Formats: sequence, C-alpha cells, structure tokens
Amino acid sequence: MNVFTNPNQVHVNYGLKIAGGLIVYFLIMKFAGLLNIVELRLLNLVIQVAGVYMALRTFKRTHEDHLNYFRALVTGVGTAAIGAIIFAAFLFIYMEFIDTAFMQYIIDNEPMGRFLNPYMASFIVALEGVFSGLLVTFVLINYVDTDEPSEA
Repeated sequence: MNVFTNPNQVHVNYGLKIAGGLIVYFLIMKFAGLLNIVELRLLNLVIQVAGVYMALRTFKRTHEDHLNYFRALVTGVGTAAIGAIIFAAFLFIYMEFIDTAFMQYIIDNEPMGRFLNPYMASFIVALEGVFSGLLVTFVLINYVDTDEPSEA
C-alpha cells in the first residue's frame, strides 16, 4: 500500500496533489509571462480549496462515512500544510538556483522587496499557505457533512 492508496495517508496524498497543482500553475504563469500579475495568485486558493475538499471527501468515504469535526480539521489543515510547504520548497529552489532574476524582480518591484531573499520569500509563501489552509478547512468543514458529537 502506498501513500496514494492508504486511507490513513489522505492528507499526504492530497497535499502532494495540491503542491503539484500549484507548481504546474506557477510554471504555466511563468511561460505565459504572467508572473508579475499578483492578482492571479488568487487562483492558488482555488487549487487549495479543491485539494482540501477532495481530501475531506475521500477521508469520509474511506472511513465508513465517518468524519468528526476535529478529524476533519486535522485532515484539512494537514493537507493544506503539506501542499504549501512543498510548494514553498519548490519556490526556494526556483528563486535561489534556477531563476535568480525572478527574485531580483521581486526585490526591485515589491514594497517590502528590499527586505526579502529566497529564504524569507519561500517562508512567507509557506506561512501564507498554512494559514489560508486553516481558513479554507474551517469553511469547508461547515460545508462537508461531519458526524454529530454523539456519533462514533
């Protein structure tokens, strides 16, 4: 049983899928020449919402249709955190070793850019992803049908 089929590794499975989606979207934006349009980062949230929702739905399906509130919170935040941290690691490698001109563009054109380096920029992306994952999970838990407190 691998991470993609293990029902106890749903968060890792969908975290990897979120990271893959974010990386592919980033590369599409790079090759389309749209990395400088900050507003397009909102579509990262769509990828994260889809991944967390699918993780919650899969967890419920693979655990005899049971998903309590706390387990849903842990699964959703864990999924989002794995995706965000892997994407931040990719960005660090990209800005530090592959395209240093992109990091210089951020330094020159962002209001707080002069205080950034690849370490800080990727840390901020990871932090932003984890906290947006917390918010996304909180909203989705209220949408996904979770068990009542008296249920198993």
